[in-house]
Amino acid sequence: ALLPGYHPFEWKPPLKNVSTNTEVGIIDGLSGLPHSVDDYPVDTIAKRFRYDAALVSALMDLEEDILEGMKAQDLDDYLNGPFTVVVKESCDGMGDVSEKHGSGPAVPEKAVRFSFTLMNISIAHGNENIRIFEEVKPNSELCCKPLCLMLADESDHETLTAILSPVIAERETMKSSILLLEMGGILRTFKFIFRGTGYDEKLVREVEGLEASGSTYICTLCDATRLEASQNLVLHSITRNHAENLERYEVWRSNPYNESVDELRDRVKGVSAKPFIETVPSIDALHCDIGNAAEFYKIFQFEIGEVYKNPDISKEERKRWQSTLDKHLRKKMNLKPIMRMNGNFARKLMTKETVEAVCELIKCEERHEALRELMDLYLKMKPVWRSSCPAKECPELLCQYSFNSQRFAELLSTKFKYRYEGKITNYFHKTLAHVPEIIERDGSIGAWASEGNESGNK
Repeated sequence: ALLPGYHPFEWKPPLKNVSTNTEVGIIDGLSGLPHSVDDYPVDTIAKRFRYDAALVSALMDLEEDILEGMKAQDLDDYLNGPFTVVVKESCDGMGDVSEKHGSGPAVPEKAVRFSFTLMNISIAHGNENIRIFEEVKPNSELCCKPLCLMLADESDHETLTAILSPVIAERETMKSSILLLEMGGILRTFKFIFRGTGYDEKLVREVEGLEASGSTYICTLCDATRLEASQNLVLHSITRNHAENLERYEVWRSNPYNESVDELRDRVKGVSAKPFIETVPSIDALHCDIGNAAEFYKIFQFEIGEVYKNPDISKEERKRWQSTLDKHLRKKMNLKPIMRMNGNFARKLMTKETVEAVCELIKCEERHEALRELMDLYLKMKPVWRSSCPAKECPELLCQYSFNSQRFAELLSTKFKYRYEGKITNYFHKTLAHVPEIIERDGSIGAWASEGNESGNK
């Protein structure tokens, strides 16, 4: 099956190990993989498009927008480029997709979806780059184009690498080639920049070769350990990147200085597998919401149980506080308890109304103040990493961010010391330490989130 509206195109230089035939539609994700008995037995079904053909199809969908954008910038619409296209890549496990009844093939009941979004397009004119297209809803599933769908568990490293490797190989060869494509009757040239930002932390760690998220190396952006991050909540700069992860993996593999396991692990800062997809060290806004809300949900329980006074608590007590909180939230906020924190619950939970409701369960006025201030600061910080363009949408909050995050950190280390002495959660660390630097680099965190891919999963 060809993609709708087939368009011929060509690459200069031709893509390495990719057929020059452009009439390709949906292909079997397992094609080209060895199916020998000794090799890893792949019990999965996968379907994908060839990456270059899918990009061309997405570009041609935008043909009118591109030509209009050129006119709007007073550029002649016969200019042939080069155009630079920035692509957001997302990948996510989709949980349970089992057939509820039926007798399909025996494959894993989980799925993984890899997709891309054309974020913006600019054209070199004179000695400047003029932006002629920008995706206004970068998190809508409508502009999030599926590239590969596989029935596999995202934790199954072998299957994931086997199926995504050809996709990644195509991406790598496109980085150093130019696309020739006829648009509006004129042959034009396009270059692509790929940015893998739509990954949650679990998957970033998996594809970049880092230890799992319970690791003492708490962050996918910097080398801080959990202890270091808890002692210095705010000041960390982004240092990790794909190339460094590859170098560190080599060191881990070869141990050139003959160190002990602990010394070696400290040298490579928790890189312990071979990275195979290049991601951009960033924060995923959706999972930031979810991770932070899960933490507030716990804080509420601890406050109900007055853990700041008596830190020794049993599992039974915690369960009791949780059920008190759940009942109260259901009554006051119409919030039904859920098994696992999700985006919708997080949005509803993180409000001033919630804090007021929770305060009704807490006797001490001083604790009310602490909770109110914590939530108030959080709600001032959140729009900064949520909006698609904070400099336009919430400039004051953007300016205040460092101040607010500093105060938030102070509160954690004083009023909520019982929980954050010597430790901090991964997402609190990212939210407090890395947001301003990412926004300075990319202009936004929210626009680059995994949300479109998550909605598309549905």
